[in-house]
Amino acid sequence: MGTIAHAVRHARAANDFTNLSPRSAGAVNPWLYYTLALLLICGGGICWLTNLFSLPGNWILLGLAALFAWLASDTGGHGISWTTVGIMAGLAVLGEVIEFFAGAAGAAKQGASRRSIVYSLIGGMAGSIGGAMLGLPVPVIGSVIAALLGGSLGAFAGAYLGEKSIERPHSESMAVARGAFAGRLWGTVGKFAVGAVMLGVMTVDALIG
Repeated sequence: MGTIAHAVRHARAANDFTNLSPRSAGAVNPWLYYTLALLLICGGGICWLTNLFSLPGNWILLGLAALFAWLASDTGGHGISWTTVGIMAGLAVLGEVIEFFAGAAGAAKQGASRRSIVYSLIGGMAGSIGGAMLGLPVPVIGSVIAALLGGSLGAFAGAYLGEKSIERPHSESMAVARGAFAGRLWGTVGKFAVGAVMLGVMTVDALIG
């Protein structure tokens, strides 16, 4: 009997510990939950903007959503569901597909060399950072548009320099550079749009779902 009572006490203690886990219902009070949700949305917005700088913003956003789903699920009927995380994962893959095909239809289609592709990536990242800084006088929108155009111009310049460094003719180098510009522009726009949908889906589920 003493052994059974000891086992029961251990089971109750384990159950009490489980109820204190972040994923248990009611473990997070509403004020704390919505504070965390707002922080999640702000962090997600920053992740979304990093797509402009050739960073994996959509994937980082997905990781934050998955972490939040694990830590704060079933909290007073609120929380990000794993279905939402799955939808966001599908959207993140879609963003990569759009970016890939935009790039394939750009510089690669014009016969770009490996060097020009690398240069265009470096130029695109540098151009987007420089553009974002130049667009600072116009809050948010100015930096977004300037980063988008700056990244595309940087890709153009990088691709052109890459082709000229291997002594390709001006006309061929320009064709590759124009392809890099278009690929960077439309690839970033597509991935950025997908990221906006991901952020919207996460926000709705975190605050309303």
